[in-house]
Amino acid sequence: MKTPLQPVWDLESIFSGGSASESFAAYLIELEQDVLKLQALLKDTPAPKSLEETNAFDPILDLLQSCYIRISEGSAFVSCLSSQNQKDKKAVQLQGTISSLAAMLNSTKSHFDNTLSQTTDSVWEAWIAREDIQPLAFALNESRTLAREKLSPELEGLALDLGVDGYHGWGKFYNTIVSKVNIPFEQNGETVMLSAGQAANKLSDSDRNVRETVFANWEQAWTDVEDFCADTLNHLAGFRLKLYEKRGWDDILKEPLAINRMSRQTLDTMWDVINGAKPALVRYLERKAKLLGVEKLSWSDVDAPVGKSGGKVTYDEAAINIVDQFAKFSPKLSKFAEMAFEKRWIEAEDRAGKRPGGFCTSLPLSKATRIFMTFSGTPSNVSTLAHELGHGYHQHIMEELPALNQRYAMNVAETASTFAELIVADALVQAATDEQEKLALLEDKIQRSVAFFMNIHARFLFENRFYEQRKQGLVNADELSKLMVEAQQEAFCGALSSDHPHFWASKLHFYLTGVPFYNFPYTFGYMFSAGIYARAQEEGTAFADKYDDLLRDTGRMTVEELAQKHLGTDLTQPDFWQNAANLVIADIDQFLEMTESAK
Repeated sequence: MKTPLQPVWDLESIFSGGSASESFAAYLIELEQDVLKLQALLKDTPAPKSLEETNAFDPILDLLQSCYIRISEGSAFVSCLSSQNQKDKKAVQLQGTISSLAAMLNSTKSHFDNTLSQTTDSVWEAWIAREDIQPLAFALNESRTLAREKLSPELEGLALDLGVDGYHGWGKFYNTIVSKVNIPFEQNGETVMLSAGQAANKLSDSDRNVRETVFANWEQAWTDVEDFCADTLNHLAGFRLKLYEKRGWDDILKEPLAINRMSRQTLDTMWDVINGAKPALVRYLERKAKLLGVEKLSWSDVDAPVGKSGGKVTYDEAAINIVDQFAKFSPKLSKFAEMAFEKRWIEAEDRAGKRPGGFCTSLPLSKATRIFMTFSGTPSNVSTLAHELGHGYHQHIMEELPALNQRYAMNVAETASTFAELIVADALVQAATDEQEKLALLEDKIQRSVAFFMNIHARFLFENRFYEQRKQGLVNADELSKLMVEAQQEAFCGALSSDHPHFWASKLHFYLTGVPFYNFPYTFGYMFSAGIYARAQEEGTAFADKYDDLLRDTGRMTVEELAQKHLGTDLTQPDFWQNAANLVIADIDQFLEMTESAK
């Protein structure tokens, strides 16, 4: 791989001119015309009464998938623009435009799904048995089933249309809020104002005074905007609850479970195993407190580094490490990562004005991805980089599939990303020769277990309880903070001396409208990937092709079917999950053994 690398992504090769791009403006006009054409086609196509009449679905399916691909491309481009520069007001306008087009397409898809639901079983079975339709059978069956559980297409379409400026509009308001959040920080004798993204990196600083100061200022900054945040979350939840009520859905987890193609039994089994593993995590947190010289960890201590990792890692060093470690598992994965670095698919520069957090977004028309993060040289940053590259590889593996079969759920998306993290983290721990460096790398790996088993669990508990309380009326900022603290204390088993009351306000995931309950899929992905990683260790390099096959199937079967086909395991039973948890416990045992003298 050629170095030095540029940590700023290339968006010009997608559409030149940024948010003022003339080619993108023309792209949106053509896309709108095709969505309208699709609507007209559907209007003139009733439910078929014979196999011969299903031929009318062929141009509809082709145009529908083409529109989905182009909506995804446009949405990804706009997301990149608004994330790299929170002051790009034109990008915000473009987000509104692409959201409107997406709503039009989803409304049209709802009409199509209703037509599918009206097709008689005999005609339906004959249609999906057709050689050219059979590969789409899972997606089409799923759409038909869901259509029968929703409102009429007219009402569903109305809800989608109203959601553009209502539901989705409120969700995007987070970007406005966070762009106004500045956290003061004293640096070289001067007070500088950090963006939320820059301040978030300071929360894992090795200096406890820095962490505690930044955290206190972070809490205050979000307290200052808590009423805006509370209004936003209340309106998001209110929209969902009212829509669920009209559909006759009682369980607030019905939609997120359906979206993630998993059963409640699988979810409950996973959390049961995690709760059983938490005593080991508590022992780790208690030992970490001793190593940091405190009686009990505060919230800002959880991500504090232990050991010495040899200083900051440069972006080039991180890239070389990741490419090398990926190669030990799969040459294909390694070549993909190398391509992403060299083609500048990654925005990693540490600068003001960027949105906090990290993501990978797919450009299915360009057959490319773009990765966003803020790289400041920490081991956690290296993990994030590997994580997002895992997302990118997942899309890369699926890019030749029909559009409907590329629509995989968040939980399995998190599997690919977390698996990539595990490859890098485990290899670096094993390769470390310096005891302090090994300890630092191992501890960074365990920190992610704390995040998925405890932090994400707190989010899940909070959101469940918030929705139940929201059914009775608006929930004010103080009540939201109280719910958050209660969830954190339960999820962390009381192991912390302080909490993060305004976590609900600052966390982007609570505001996302694409997937409700943007929390448990992360833990599923972590646990599922750990189980897959255990299998990969058993089978060696021969497993790489099996892994690709598993990823390729993620858009066309349930997670239970996926695990049964590729791993021969039943996710509704605890065995698989326990094997995954055992990897975490083994890391903790090693950490406790290495730090025995701190007792």
